[in-house]
Parts: sequence; structure tokens; C-alpha cells
Amino acid sequence: MTVLAVRAALGALLLAAAGAALADAVPGAPAPALSLRDTAGRTVSLSDFKGRTVVLEWTNPGCPFVRKHYVTGNLPGLQSKAARTDVVWLAVNSTNPEHVDYLAPAELDRAMKDWKAVPTAILMDPEGTAGRAYGARTTPQMWVIDAKGVVRFAGGIDDRRSANPEDVKLARNHVAAALEDMQAGRPVATATAPPYGCSVKYR
Repeated sequence: MTVLAVRAALGALLLAAAGAALADAVPGAPAPALSLRDTAGRTVSLSDFKGRTVVLEWTNPGCPFVRKHYVTGNLPGLQSKAARTDVVWLAVNSTNPEHVDYLAPAELDRAMKDWKAVPTAILMDPEGTAGRAYGARTTPQMWVIDAKGVVRFAGGIDDRRSANPEDVKLARNHVAAALEDMQAGRPVATATAPPYGCSVKYR
């Protein structure tokens, strides 16, 4: 077997392992259970919000793709609008505590406040349990869950797959569109979109 063939075989094994480790919460399926501590140490569960629409945002302040959506006010604006319409917004950080990007709960809370973030809660997932249950691969990566606990959108926040802040105003925001469709009683027109950003820094 040539070196190239060995490398290809190893690559295939790694991809298979990654697929086995990560589930996928897909549109039309029940959202996996989620119960994590927030940055204040309180336990927050998805089941706490039964009967309400919930947005899940996988985040990592060390990622330039995440910063793009915060420094432009894009994510804080979406979070504010969500709060005004009784939509729950949970920001989840699955960064490995040994990774350089890891922020302790108080540091993460401060970083998000500096960006004027206003999610309902900021959740710590240091073991990556929730991230793997949902199949979170990038930051940011988004899920929208309806009042019955069914996933209605999963994927990238918009259609501009770059870290350039200038692209935000040119983008079609899939999360905003999904929420508008749901609030109007329409099927979500774009239920999936390719996620983009930094890889989630799992253990």
C-alpha cells in the first residue's frame, strides 16, 4: 500500500469516527434532551422551556466567525428580538477546558456582556455531551426548536460563509427567516443550511 493510500485510509477512518461520535439533530426530529449549568452555576434544561420556541447557538468567543456576528451587532440584535417575541435563546459553549479558547464561566459571561449579548442563558458544556448529541461541528452553529420540541432549523446562521464582518449586511439570515416563518404559521422554507466557522474544540 502506498503512502497516499495509507493516508486516505486513515482519513476515512477519522471521518467515520467523527460521524460515530457526533449525532445529528435534524429538522423534523425531536430535539435531544439538554441539561447544562449556566455561567452562574444554575442547571438549565431544554425541558424548562416546554411550549416555547428555543434557539440554540453554539459559540466560542475565540472564534473569528463568532466575533463577526457579535461585533457587528448581528447576534445581539437577533437575541434582543427573540426576547421581545418570547423566544428562548440558549448559547452553548462546548470548548474543552484544556484548549486555549476555553473561558471559565465568569470570563465567558464577561466576554458575552462586552459584546452586548442578551441570550436567555449561557451554558457550559465542557465535556461536549450536548454538542455531540446535537452534532455541533462549528461555531457558530444554530438550531431552532418549536414549542413541541421538534427541530425546525439546523445549520449555519446565514449564507455568507466568511469571517468578514462586512458580509453580515449582505447575508440572508437563516435563523431570522426560520423564526419569521414559524411565527407566521408557515413551514420553514430553509430548514437546513451548511454550518461554517471554527471547529468545536471538543476534548
